Order: sequence, then C-alpha cells, then structure tokens
Amino acid sequence: MCLMPYTFNGLPGPLYNCSSKDTFKLKVKLGKTYLLRLINAALNDELFFSIANHTLTVVEADAIYTKPFDTETLILAPGQTTNVLLKSEPKFPGANFVMSARPYVTGQGTFDNSTVAGILEYESSIHMKNLPLFKPTLPSLNDTSFVTRFSNRLRSLASPQFPANIPQKIDKHLFFTVGLGTSPCEKNKTCQGPNGSRFATSINNVSFVQPSVALLQSHYSDQSNGVYSPYFPISPLHWFNYTGTPPNNTFVSNGTKLLVLPFNTTVELVLQDTSILGIESHPLHLHGFNFFVVSQGFGNYDPNKDLKNFNLVDPIERNTVGVPTGGWVAIRFLADNPGVWFMHCHLEVHTSWGLKMAWLVLDGELPNQKLLPPPADLPKC
Repeated sequence: MCLMPYTFNGLPGPLYNCSSKDTFKLKVKLGKTYLLRLINAALNDELFFSIANHTLTVVEADAIYTKPFDTETLILAPGQTTNVLLKSEPKFPGANFVMSARPYVTGQGTFDNSTVAGILEYESSIHMKNLPLFKPTLPSLNDTSFVTRFSNRLRSLASPQFPANIPQKIDKHLFFTVGLGTSPCEKNKTCQGPNGSRFATSINNVSFVQPSVALLQSHYSDQSNGVYSPYFPISPLHWFNYTGTPPNNTFVSNGTKLLVLPFNTTVELVLQDTSILGIESHPLHLHGFNFFVVSQGFGNYDPNKDLKNFNLVDPIERNTVGVPTGGWVAIRFLADNPGVWFMHCHLEVHTSWGLKMAWLVLDGELPNQKLLPPPADLPKC
C-alpha cells in the first residue's frame, strides 16, 4: 500500500513506499530559463518548496506581478500560487537535483511530516548512469521566522504600467479574531474536544453555520429572513489577551451572519490569531476580491503602535494570506463587486469546523454596478 499525503502533479516520488517510476521529473536544458508555476493544492498544509543547488526568482504571487527577488526556498499556503524563474545553471553540472516540499506546521496535534520529492534532470545527463544526486535543505517544520522573512519580501511592482491602487482613505475599519474553540457536542455523537465538547473554529467568535438556501439566491430574491442575519460583528464582543493566557470559556457561538457593505466601500481589516486552543497560522482566502497586505506582526495588534508601520506604497496584492501564528495581519480592499462573497480558512478542516464568514456587497447606482440576474438554466430548488 502506498501512503502519499503529498505529490508533485499527482506523483508521490521516491521517498514514499511506492514504485520509483511514480516520480515527477522536470527535464531542462543547460543555459535556459524556465517559468515554473507553483500551486499548493494541499487541503490542510502550508508547504515549503526548494530545488537543490538552484536559485529561484519570484516574479508573481496569486496572479499579481511582484518585485523580483531570489530565494532558495518558498512557502505556499493552500490555494496560493507563485511564479518563479528557474535558470538552468547548476553549481555542479553532471548531476541530478531533488526538488522537494514538506509542511510548515504551527498547530498542535498529529500531522504528517513527510517529504515529497521530484527530480530536476538535465537533458545532457538523461542517459548517464550513477549520477550524484543533490538534495535541498528545507526549513524546519515550525520555522516561523523564515515564513515571516519570505512574506515580508513580497512587494507589488507599483509601477505606472502595474499600479498598486491601495485604498488610502478608509470607510470601514474592522477587527476580526480567528482561531479554534469548542462547541457543545451533539446528542448521541462522540466528540474529541475538551470535556466532551467538539472542536469548532470561528471569526469574531461566530462559527459559521451552512444555510439550507444559497446566500446569494436568498439575497437576490429578497428572501433573507430565516436564512442569514446581516449583523456580523465588526469587532470581538469580548476583549481578552488574544495571544496570551487563553480564557476559561472556550465556547464559540454559532450562526449564519453576513457583513453588509455599500458598493465601493474601502475596507481595512485586521485579522488577529487567538490562543484559545493554541496559536496557529490560518491562511485566509477572500472570494471576489484581491486585497493588499499592508502589514503583519506578532502578539496583539496595537493600532497606536502598528498603524505607523503600514506599507501604503507597494504592499503585495493577493487573494490568500496567512494570519501569522500568534500574530496578526492587516489587509485593505475596495468592495466594488456586488454579491455575496465567502472569506474562509484554506485549511479544509478549519473551514468545515466553521472558520468562515460572508460579505454582502450591495449594488451601486450604475447599471454595471449591479448584481447580475441568475442564468436562465439555473436549477430550481
């Protein structure tokens, strides 16, 4: 039996108990430059990636050009994409080179710490035997300092051709806590949480409950009553030391709540990790919009101290960002896309436990600023 939690293009590689033929091989020619598009398609793991003895030049993140920079290792959260340039100029010609990926882990509990491997093969060496094989050195599983340094190097081009249109005047200042908690166990079910409870996740202590009617459909048909509440809290209802000693009460509330925004609202959102059941990195993905990552830090966000360090010149623009373990991240975006849009953790287990919410962006005044009607062939429920 072959257990393969990680793969390159569906192939597990030689480090797993599988056939050696199930190894991804990237064949290159000496002296050429290649564009590699890297996508983390894992469900529950952020991943380090590296190719032995090769430098990668980062040029894009989440379909947005970046100021180029060189690195030997990348970090990718689930759903994130990065384009890199690979120059085929090995330091040791006449060899094969391992490309590998393994998880970055910040949470507690069990996890798979295995490594997936592929081979970078030079065309001139394909038929040669007994070639030396070089392996990369990846960061340790919990190397948050590397993740922070890499994230801080990402910058938008912010050029006349590719401007960075960061909202400068903010209409809505929002503060969301994200993290793990517990919820009462359902009757006649076995629960794994503390004191017979079940694990739950939440944003501002609201664990999202999936409605039986589509949110967009109920909004468009003006039949939201009983489907969702338009009163998602814009800040935590109860303050506590978010990254310090956890509170005694670990219970979260449950609900289907949306945060309503008028069309063209400029939003500044601070996402704060919490330590209720242990600090952990949370890759948050926003549907319908790109956003600018204007700052991040560790500990509790302090607007009096941290606001002055916001990058409002060339911050990276993307659609998925990791909330640092035991820290916070600040993003800005323009709500100019009418409709109902989910924001959720890209760790599948956290999403299934309720770490998600939805934004309702209202119509604007102009015809092209209004929600389109459903297609004629939309199935009737």
